[in-house]
Amino acid sequence: MIELEVGSLGLDKASNTPVVILREVDGERLLPIWIGPGEASAIAMELAGIKFSRPLTHDLLNTVVRSLGSELLRVLITRVVDNTYYASLIFQRNGEVITIDSRPSDSVALALRASAPIFADVELLDRTAVEVQDGTLEPGFAGTESDFGTPAEEAAPPPEKLRDYLKRLDPEDFGRFAP
Repeated sequence: MIELEVGSLGLDKASNTPVVILREVDGERLLPIWIGPGEASAIAMELAGIKFSRPLTHDLLNTVVRSLGSELLRVLITRVVDNTYYASLIFQRNGEVITIDSRPSDSVALALRASAPIFADVELLDRTAVEVQDGTLEPGFAGTESDFGTPAEEAAPPPEKLRDYLKRLDPEDFGRFAP
């Protein structure tokens, strides 16, 4: 497993879809995951330190987990199947480790609130990560065939379309996502 951190959150102007960019903590690879607007807002608000008087969904879940004597140990982004990323939440309660299936976007939003580390499977990064060298993006391999023009939530575009798209991409093409 390779540790990741939230590198940035943007808006893919080509599809008008939010993208969370996870960055290798001790490396140069990026893992872009197209996500839904609700989860993007939850991530953006936490990154910006915005707090509300009443808990939002991910804040509520974090409070429930802690109140039940559990702790989020880590998030694992484990695989991509049919262009959909999968993640697991790893909790500990009374010495017992509990694994719960989750969408990566919800996992990231919860990990930020719980100060839990995020990891990705090495093979997943080898297939789907994007390399950053000298300020330019060099894509790796990603997912299987789908329509890149309309990525599904948390979907990986097909490799050749992602490769071409990222080669043409200017960093300014990722707009700032505002909740």
